[in-house]
Amino acid sequence: MAVASGFATSFAVDSFRCDNLSSTSCSSSFSPSVDCFRHQVSLFGKGRRIKPLVYWTKSHSLSPRCEVASNSVVSNGEKESKASSLSALELLKTSAADRYTKSSSSIMVIGLNIHTAPVEVREKVSIPEAQWPQAIRELCSLNHIEEAAVLSTCNRIEIYVVALAQNRGIKEVTEWMSKFSGVPVTELCQHRFLLYNQDATQHLFEVAAGLDSLVLGEGQILAQVKQVVKNGQGVPGFGRKISELFKHAITAGKRVRTETNISSGSVSVSSAAVELALLKLPEYSSSTARVLVVGAGKMGKLVIKHLVAKGCKKMVVVNRTEDRVAAIREELKDAEIIYKPLSEMLSCAAQADVVFTCTASEAPLYVKESVQALPAVNSEFGGQRLFIDISVPRNVEPCVSELKGACVYNVDNLKEVVEANKEDRLRKKMEAQAIIDEEVKQFEARKDSLETVPTIKKLRAYAERIRAAEVDKCLSKMGDDLPKNKKKAIYDLSLGIVNKLLHGPMQHLKCDGAENRTLSEILENMHALNRIFGLDTEISVLEEKLRAKIEQNQKQSS
Repeated sequence: MAVASGFATSFAVDSFRCDNLSSTSCSSSFSPSVDCFRHQVSLFGKGRRIKPLVYWTKSHSLSPRCEVASNSVVSNGEKESKASSLSALELLKTSAADRYTKSSSSIMVIGLNIHTAPVEVREKVSIPEAQWPQAIRELCSLNHIEEAAVLSTCNRIEIYVVALAQNRGIKEVTEWMSKFSGVPVTELCQHRFLLYNQDATQHLFEVAAGLDSLVLGEGQILAQVKQVVKNGQGVPGFGRKISELFKHAITAGKRVRTETNISSGSVSVSSAAVELALLKLPEYSSSTARVLVVGAGKMGKLVIKHLVAKGCKKMVVVNRTEDRVAAIREELKDAEIIYKPLSEMLSCAAQADVVFTCTASEAPLYVKESVQALPAVNSEFGGQRLFIDISVPRNVEPCVSELKGACVYNVDNLKEVVEANKEDRLRKKMEAQAIIDEEVKQFEARKDSLETVPTIKKLRAYAERIRAAEVDKCLSKMGDDLPKNKKKAIYDLSLGIVNKLLHGPMQHLKCDGAENRTLSEILENMHALNRIFGLDTEISVLEEKLRAKIEQNQKQSS
């Protein structure tokens, strides 16, 4: 069973529960003499990514509040004084989890999708596209989040972050999601999935390729991944690591669609919605059914196109403005597309047998009382008006399905269409998976090659401190009346010696392809230099970033 990269050495600490405890309960429940283990298995995804999420806490790896609370009740005065003199950051730094002295930060995804959460939860947590930039800014204002991106569609809400610390990053993002959506943290934890580093990379590449969609090979999701990059341009927090991750995902998605036939057949939620409607209508009535489409955006346009392709040549389209409907009418000249304003939404539904809803409205457009007042449909259709709601948040109130004269389907009900041709879907997915694996290896190799950058910086800083100290010591012995040209000569001499000594080690850490060194050799050299010069004891790049973020947040809040 696969385990997320980095998960084996840095387990997800259940700090949500721990942080909410009072000092008394924390000290009694999490005494240093007691090891507390809690196992929670969360099955999600498909195939390789059905994995257990193990949450565990030990006395040496509790969250800061719990550590401080536990220390505050120790009877030994010396230990109490020592604990109180340490900052929370120093306590974390000396813990076994070692979260702040790693050489690189973590790429993580915290999300809910159609495989892990029902639509009634996803619609609460969904983030409108117009709010993605603001969400990135808010996420990156959190202490442990360095970069962020938001992917929110009808099937998923996924937040990708570069975190300075895995466990605290998970906690902060989940609490932010709870604050944004109003969904309690405990409920989010029941439905969320967590992936780290290579697993997070693989997941996004599969999403972009349409392998993680309800409809295999869905085309719209790649456009939505592209939209993440477009919306992130110029937004503080949509940094180099996240940007490169999403751009490479787009490359992987394009390659899968170019080199396989995964896009043949039903390739979107909209097309699956049309097929579902055809399945539910009596065969002889599908060509005579009166059709209403509410919304003429991207999804609405696809619904209209698929309806026309299936033989529906006449329909009513309700939209806020006529511009989009006119453009669709111009493109599909063989079909009769009648525009109606949003104000006539109910009267149009009264004249329709099948209603497709696909708008960005955050409130239901059709509620139980208004639908109940609509006239009954022809007995030819079983006396029930068919609502196909593919919006998230939903456009049709769930309780409408309680009415005898209405039948409601949402995006989660499209699985019935997807179940068809399972064998063909599996073959296509295997072809695409081989391409994804290649792209993941390429991306991870490039990302791993950048791990040597902190070591290069620390080694040069280490040598520079020694050089500067020795030059100062030499000049002090030579007196204040030393001419400037001789001081410069001594400075240049010291700089030249350091540069020549560092040249060899630096060359063995570079990943520019000039030498025939493998990535494993370069990383081995990096670890050797870290050990030889004790660079792991230097203030880590992550800790410097963390200190800067905390100071910045303190200034903004004061």
